[in-house]
Amino acid sequence: MTSPVTYQCQDGIGVITIDNPPVNALGQAVRQGLMDAVVQGNGDPEAQVLVLVARGRTFIAGADIREFGKPPQAPILPEVIACLESSTKPIVAVLHGTALGGGLEVALGCQLRVALPDTQLGLPEVKLGLLPGAGGTQRLPRLTGIEAALDLITSGRFASAGEALELGIVDAVLEHDSPLEAGLAAARDVIDGRQTPRITGELPPPAAAPEAIECIRARLEAEVPDLFSPFRCVDAIAASSEGSLAEGLRRERELFLECMDSPQRAGLIHAFFAARAPHKVPDAGEAPAVTRIALLGEHHLFPLLKAKADRAGFELSDRPDDDTQACLVAPGADTACPAHCLRIALLSPSEAEDLDATGSAMALIVPDHQGMAELVTLSADPDQQQAVANTLKALRQGIVVSRRGSLLAALDKAVRDDRPNPNAAMDAASLMLASRGWAYRDSDIDLLAIEALDYPRHLGGPHRQATLGGHAL
Repeated sequence: MTSPVTYQCQDGIGVITIDNPPVNALGQAVRQGLMDAVVQGNGDPEAQVLVLVARGRTFIAGADIREFGKPPQAPILPEVIACLESSTKPIVAVLHGTALGGGLEVALGCQLRVALPDTQLGLPEVKLGLLPGAGGTQRLPRLTGIEAALDLITSGRFASAGEALELGIVDAVLEHDSPLEAGLAAARDVIDGRQTPRITGELPPPAAAPEAIECIRARLEAEVPDLFSPFRCVDAIAASSEGSLAEGLRRERELFLECMDSPQRAGLIHAFFAARAPHKVPDAGEAPAVTRIALLGEHHLFPLLKAKADRAGFELSDRPDDDTQACLVAPGADTACPAHCLRIALLSPSEAEDLDATGSAMALIVPDHQGMAELVTLSADPDQQQAVANTLKALRQGIVVSRRGSLLAALDKAVRDDRPNPNAAMDAASLMLASRGWAYRDSDIDLLAIEALDYPRHLGGPHRQATLGGHAL
């Protein structure tokens, strides 16, 4: 089997290339390939500097989701990063697209980091109930200081290449046509003495910042008191200033394993997978998006769709014509939808409690505060529903597909009928909905509850809770 990581020498520069489409995820073969390539590069007498690049649209976008929930396979990521950091020859990491989670931790293990201007960097593990478990909480503060590391890691937000340069995460932002060109240029700067590589783990520990630590704890207590991992992130970052790198890494590992054992981690992972393809209609073919739509009447959704239409290559009009493929009809619209068009009724959750198939191929259920919407097929076939779902997704509208009746309307009614106990009401409603067969996937019920009705994400959704026995986490 061909390794997704290769090595070759170009004019005294050893090039390590990751090619693991679509996002160069850090699966076992990539981890092993990285270690093998570093050994090969260090043993190459012609190579003075090593460059780490990735093919495709992104650097390393994080862990391989196919390994989630499975026993770890050697080498684990901390071992890979230790190998990078101990390289006898400096390694230049070239970031482009995204460098997220373990991908950024890999870059932190290299001796120099450069980025293309469009790069986004981040450690978003907290959003999955985890913390960066391969040295991110220890190496990042050595570059940015405690306060900036707290901000990035506890929020899980992305930083631009420019911000990363200001914070010291990357050493340069380079305008080049490709990551390889940027990497070769940076390597020549190292060879010629214009750039000085440094080992992140050997930098001095960051200065203690007790006020920043207490401030972030107070903010988390106010904003997310029920969450587990953000507070462990704070503890791990605080440890970066209290001793050696090895001591900090041990503490990070302890806290990482605590997060792994937390039920919240399982709930957040469930929500993550639920959000991966909720617009997909089972049994639908490769349906092309509907590109010509008439928006009939007045609705708060229409300006948002129009704002995205030109960039997506769609034509949204106020009146249908012979080329119109579908009509999105707001309540009370006084313009008729021609017979050759798909008619999609636009409804609020309360208006969708008793859907009538007469006259409409589909219904689009949109909460008053926007958020995730639901596309229910009434008389449309799977390919037609998929075509409209593809359009809405391209227009940046979060969408869940369903059939015959509205999941969102039923969940919303359950909340309105039992306002003191909305989560319990949705738990009960979710079992009823699953039995009716309106959902293509039970996880779609969970996703709508989380994204449209504020069900706690860390619980994973009402159907998950109901089938677990409803135990709070």
